[in-house]
Amino acid sequence: MPRDHIIMDQLAHADKYYAMHPAFTKAFAFLRQKSLEELPLGRHEIDGTRMFCLINKAQGSKPEGVKLEAHRKYIDIQYVIAGVDEMGWKPTSACTQPDTAYNAEKDFELFQDQPQTWIKVPAGSFTIFFPQDAHAAMFGDGIIHKAVLKIAVE
Repeated sequence: MPRDHIIMDQLAHADKYYAMHPAFTKAFAFLRQKSLEELPLGRHEIDGTRMFCLINKAQGSKPEGVKLEAHRKYIDIQYVIAGVDEMGWKPTSACTQPDTAYNAEKDFELFQDQPQTWIKVPAGSFTIFFPQDAHAAMFGDGIIHKAVLKIAVE
């Protein structure tokens, strides 16, 4: 379903999105665990290759030279644990400047297009990026601590 905006909300309202994908109930339950902020950096298995979480914590950067990324096999739910992540978005269908060809093994492609929209995502909030959403993240001041759930489209 094409959209002209980013999906962003607070984790407290996640139940509104359960109907968008059969795995979203399990995905948001994972994000609601009390020890999420204590998980070590790296990959955490939830349901094999069908759903896993990447925990990242890094200094936010400036958006100079930003490249949008897009996926075909996975949906991203990007949840900000601490800090503020300023994320860029543009419909993949509107991206006209490919930077790299699609890498099926790593499920990503990059674009040199500039984001159509920027949104500040504070701690306790999430974004959902589907395959039709080119996106860029980890921009801002200070440390950004986040969980990125990768959910198989099919």
